[in-house]
Amino acid sequence: MARRSTQFICQSCGAVTAKWQGRCESCGEWNTIVEEQSGGGIGGGPGRGSRTKGRVVPLVGLSGETKEAPRIESKVAELDRVTGGGFVRGSALLVGGDPGIGKSTLLIQAAAALAQLGHATVYISGEESIAQVRLRAERLGLAQAPVQLAAETSVEDILATLEAGPAPALLILDSVQTLWTDTADSPPGTVTQVRASAQAMVRYAKKNGTTLVLVGHVTKDGQIAGPRVVEHMVDAVLYFEGDGAHQYRILRSVKNRFGATDEIGVFEMTGKGLAQVANPSALFLGDRTTNAPGAAVFAGLEGSRPLLIEIQALVAASSLGTPRRAVIGWDSARLSMILAVLEARCGVRFSQHDVYLNVAGGLKINEPGADLAVAAALVSSLSGLALPANCVYFGEVSLSGAIRPVAQAPARLKEAQKLGFEQAYCPDGNLKDKTAKGFSVTGLPELGDLVVKLSARAGASPSD
Repeated sequence: MARRSTQFICQSCGAVTAKWQGRCESCGEWNTIVEEQSGGGIGGGPGRGSRTKGRVVPLVGLSGETKEAPRIESKVAELDRVTGGGFVRGSALLVGGDPGIGKSTLLIQAAAALAQLGHATVYISGEESIAQVRLRAERLGLAQAPVQLAAETSVEDILATLEAGPAPALLILDSVQTLWTDTADSPPGTVTQVRASAQAMVRYAKKNGTTLVLVGHVTKDGQIAGPRVVEHMVDAVLYFEGDGAHQYRILRSVKNRFGATDEIGVFEMTGKGLAQVANPSALFLGDRTTNAPGAAVFAGLEGSRPLLIEIQALVAASSLGTPRRAVIGWDSARLSMILAVLEARCGVRFSQHDVYLNVAGGLKINEPGADLAVAAALVSSLSGLALPANCVYFGEVSLSGAIRPVAQAPARLKEAQKLGFEQAYCPDGNLKDKTAKGFSVTGLPELGDLVVKLSARAGASPSD
């Protein structure tokens, strides 16, 4: 057995130092470095002191026959969409989200769906007792699903239990922060324990062809707690997003070795669990008020899915020396940029007004293609004129005021036409994209052209 040594590890980012420090040099956090004992290896592997001679590994070329990874469809369509078509055998997934957002509910629904299809499924909880998991399954109407349950946190006990029988098709561990292993002399939840436990479980999944799903806690910043090396260790990282004030939940893929990233699945929280939303655009626009100033419909894209989302803006006169800028669901820095471009390039003054921006439905948008819709909503609110109810907007605004083209414009326009919209404002560069008859597409080379068109409808300059 290799000699144990002492390490000082940051509990925030996982950086290792030779001695204790008050402030971590990697992440800048204070009082996060803790002394921990490191064994001969992590997760039962060879340690640094191992002198075993390595074996020769054969090298091959890039060309060659490669089969597509075998998948298991859970029949939960929104979950299968985010994973890229189903769970890949032998893969490891990390699911994170705020407390109470519905992570355990979603996973137990997926486990029950796979178990009812004849796949062996094991659900191991480190946070709840078996009775609590059974009560949740009973509320969801899944009490009769043949899912095997256990309440355990010891990695060695979990591996011994799994190796005593045939390997399951799906293994869910809720959560990775509660696991601990004898190979690390640290309390559960520390960087060393999380890394060692995750590595041991991922090794089992790869060896036996089991799909492993790890549930991870999140920090106050919304990032998955623990060392970032766990995110590199797994094949896919999924975030479950939502707002307690809304019943909608978004499952977003930020990493996927077997599918597209930035893909989303939309769910609705109901009394019987999470219900899939087949047409999220209609859901987000269901309660839209068509005659209110400051509301613009953005034809967006999340992964491969086009979405129509309402952007709401409120511009009100301010008596403060520094007007307020409040944003929900969008990047506040990008809002400041759009306001600066409108003032500098278009002559629309916001310096004496408070500006509030909201993305309806609790959705978070990261796409720069929303710039044009945000600008339209701001000008509409400032002028007091409602935008056309049958129009959508998309386009990226540059600092010069030019409107840059965006990707996959035909899919955006097709989604808008499917929901009854009749016209769109988009960049000039996207005019070459063909649309069906009865749909009008207006190209805009500059942001000032949009302001002129809206001002013409209002009969005066919006800055007045």
